[in-house]
Amino acid sequence: MSIRLFPLLLSLLGTAVQAAPQADPATLQTLAEDPYWISLGHYEQQTFGGWQSYVDDADFFLAVDGERAPLAELQATLQALYADPELADAHPQCRFPSRTRWLRQQLPLEDLPIVECAEFAAWYADIDPHTTVLVFPDAYLNSPSSMFGHTLLRIDSAANEGSGTALLSYALNFGAMVEGMDNSILYAWKGLAGGYPGQFALLPYREKLSEYSSLENRDLWEYRLDLTPEETGRMIEHVWELRQIRFDYFFFDENCSYRLLELLEIARPGLKLIDQFPLTAIPADTVRAVKDAGLVQDINYRPSREKELLARAAPLQPKEVSWAQALAADTGLLEDAAFQTLPAERQALIQETAYRLLRYQAAGQERDAGNAARSFRMLQAINQNPPPRLEIATPTLPEDGHESRTWQLALGSQDHRSFAEYGLRMAYHDLNDNLAGFPLGAQIELGKLRVRQYEGNHWQLEELGLVSIRSLTPRNQLLKPWSWQVETGLERVAGKDGKQRLVGHLNGGAGATWALTENVLGYALMTLRVEHHQDFAAILSPAAGFDSGLLWRNRAGNLLLEAQADYFHNGEVRRSLGLTQQLELARNLGLRLTAQREFSQWSAPQNEVMLQLRWYHY
Repeated sequence: MSIRLFPLLLSLLGTAVQAAPQADPATLQTLAEDPYWISLGHYEQQTFGGWQSYVDDADFFLAVDGERAPLAELQATLQALYADPELADAHPQCRFPSRTRWLRQQLPLEDLPIVECAEFAAWYADIDPHTTVLVFPDAYLNSPSSMFGHTLLRIDSAANEGSGTALLSYALNFGAMVEGMDNSILYAWKGLAGGYPGQFALLPYREKLSEYSSLENRDLWEYRLDLTPEETGRMIEHVWELRQIRFDYFFFDENCSYRLLELLEIARPGLKLIDQFPLTAIPADTVRAVKDAGLVQDINYRPSREKELLARAAPLQPKEVSWAQALAADTGLLEDAAFQTLPAERQALIQETAYRLLRYQAAGQERDAGNAARSFRMLQAINQNPPPRLEIATPTLPEDGHESRTWQLALGSQDHRSFAEYGLRMAYHDLNDNLAGFPLGAQIELGKLRVRQYEGNHWQLEELGLVSIRSLTPRNQLLKPWSWQVETGLERVAGKDGKQRLVGHLNGGAGATWALTENVLGYALMTLRVEHHQDFAAILSPAAGFDSGLLWRNRAGNLLLEAQADYFHNGEVRRSLGLTQQLELARNLGLRLTAQREFSQWSAPQNEVMLQLRWYHY
């Protein structure tokens, strides 16, 4: 029920409202400026003075100007708490239990009416909050909403804590409200521009676990926090106040992670977590901030179904993998004479691989009776001949990877013209960056700026990159994902007079990646490009081409050898060869050597060599 309807509700019921006691104005002003009251209203101090709440929903406020006036909202709340108790679950005390509890602690409200809040009491008892776990599903490039990873909170009851029954707990999630079926590009654009509202949701943890671990094949990291039962309860109490309340949602800052940091500050006042993220709130950075604040007690790693499948299949020979695929399609082959002649230990590995393949294929699909029957038959075979316990090494913790923002300082030469280059990238990781905590072959860059200063003090904008995403996921005998890339922004390319032109472009591509060895990926993608080039007759000039290369994880860092070509509609051919080696000096420091040769029919081949220092921070 909308709180803005409260005066109308009173008149309809014909009930009186008891007047709130008169408090000293100076006391009320002090309370309105208290950090906890500011947190309860989700207020932010404006640059030029005044306040503005992050909440974008009138139903959250009792005062007409409550979203901008903490004092007015406090006064309206204090008055509303004295409404007639007959309002029961519609009473402001029931609607705002956190405000009510805090004001009771701060002011002498002995005559406050006693209200039975049956709905809130039943909801709170069902959740039974006792401890809090911060959950980080790792980045998933094939979902625009999940490119940076995600964070949510798991709320364990006293009965569930440490009992291995986390599936019975609740998950507290903040996310964008997407209505309909927006495509990936539209979703990404609206998420960047604040085109979606965001809401908190509290739902069974097993549903989120299935979504992230199975449907999207993402590893999960669970960080048990040292919040006391009282602190956890205080946070959940405030979540009741946020039910169906809308916030603005932005991928960069006002996202899932930022909102959860606000809740942790409700649980334990004085943490000051959100002050560390004035511009962006990348999930891995917020996990690091929570850990640095000393809140993490224990860490648990849950590998995805895809990782478990690949780990179980790793010791199999190609012919044995073929057996696993055949068994997943037809369990009757378990009785095949050729399969029965295999050693028992090899049969055990093949059978479990087949079972995990069946479960992987079923993820996200409607329940299929045939698949269920095959899964049950495979489980029977596994019980009769169990394989060795599956051991998966715990990878580098996400928060132990490099930080998300990057400053760059470089010196180089382009056809004997020396230059210095200064750069900034707002987020987050490219193919050559320090690899710990990131998957090999993944790239997400947003907000990239490079400016050059040539000899003679000639300055020019070299690149303004908006988005650059590359997903080089290797194919194998079991799984055959597509690799893809997309990029848009402004960059320098060859012009007719031999000079470099700044052009706007949009390009993308799709193809395949293969793991040539454990640390070497080879890839080949077909590409399409559209650009606005002042030397072309057309406003928009299309081109088709290719992008291929090798990515080698070596002792020093990552090496990328790449060949690209674009064939334009007007007959122009633009080709390039590039070699880039990153030297990982420290977790947040890298030294990068780049050599590139570009070919264009409008000018002689152009050579460029550059040495770049990269400093990562947030």
